Amino acid sequence: MVPIDGEPIEGGTVLISDGRIVAVGSEADVEVPEDAELVDAAGSWVLPGFVDAHVHLGVHEEGEGWSGNDTNEMTDPNGARFRAIDGIDPFEVGFDDALSGGVTSVVIKPGSGNPIGGQTVAVKTWGRTALDMVFAEQVSVKSALGENPKRVYGEKKQTPSTRLGVAAIIREAFTNARNYAAQREHAQSEGKPFDVDLTLDTLAKVLDGELYWDQHTHRADDIVTAMRLAREFGYKLVVNHGTEGHLIADVLAEQGVPVILGPLFTTRSKVELRNRTLRSAGILHRAGVKVAITTDHPVVPINFLVYQAALAVKEGLEPDAALRALTVNPASMLGLDDRIGALKPGLDADVVVWSGDPLDVMNRALRVFVRGNEVYRFDEASGEGVVTERRYRE
Repeated sequence: MVPIDGEPIEGGTVLISDGRIVAVGSEADVEVPEDAELVDAAGSWVLPGFVDAHVHLGVHEEGEGWSGNDTNEMTDPNGARFRAIDGIDPFEVGFDDALSGGVTSVVIKPGSGNPIGGQTVAVKTWGRTALDMVFAEQVSVKSALGENPKRVYGEKKQTPSTRLGVAAIIREAFTNARNYAAQREHAQSEGKPFDVDLTLDTLAKVLDGELYWDQHTHRADDIVTAMRLAREFGYKLVVNHGTEGHLIADVLAEQGVPVILGPLFTTRSKVELRNRTLRSAGILHRAGVKVAITTDHPVVPINFLVYQAALAVKEGLEPDAALRALTVNPASMLGLDDRIGALKPGLDADVVVWSGDPLDVMNRALRVFVRGNEVYRFDEASGEGVVTERRYRE
């Protein structure tokens, strides 16, 4: 057993009750109730469910074309009021793929077409409705620097059409949010009514530290712009993608900025990706940067998350660091480590039984438990995975 938040335990036991982990330890240390249902995982590896902290699962449905693509509301450069939760289809096939890859939790985000794209949401990868799946309704606000927003709005012949314009939109938005928060506080102190602005109210939560700022950025200079804006307004910055982060790994480490790195399997489809390398994770980790790995699903299929980690190990990332990049790191950098990311008492009982070391691509997830319920099992006879039915329940 590999708890992640602690040393591996040979022949370990995980005790689960009411969807939470109650105890973790050796067989001798964990007292198992007589009426407990036993799951024999002898000869297997047991780990916490993996976490992908940057996906478009359920809002950008594979094979559905425009009909299933609700990733970007590209009609307003400042879309802080938009919420990814309002576009999630839990029956998208990608959720089943996630379970087959041992991924039990994801943070679903709007796309990168706008300087400010909208609010993200943390969900389990199994459930019949978003109500079943959500465990953190507001996690962060997605923002984008670089090529995407300048291309989208440049083609519309409106601001922003340059990196200058993109940064200006973000700076103006936070300045307005800061003024809004001051006016709200004054109105409250005077006992006067105050009209809520959903866009500015969301950004005020970022300034107050209630929400993280997820910054889509690839180029090193854009990463520095992200850090400069965060320092100017004092919000909690998380770099997303960070393709050229390895070029300024020491700067990121010095500033304590975490990086959700990836996707790592993509081609160099645009100029921003010219320095993409599988060595990035190892370089960032050795510099002292907290690293998570992402598929950016559907850019890379979500069940390939662990394969990206395996190739990062091949290119210099330590195996222990690779497993942390799939579990506790993505959880902690977005404030979700009180629920997910490790086999630890008090956390959600998201547990995956692997046929062996998951960083060996020949191994697979055999059984997946979400909140203590078995939701996926690999059937060795048929060679196929079986997901617990989502659509109908007796």
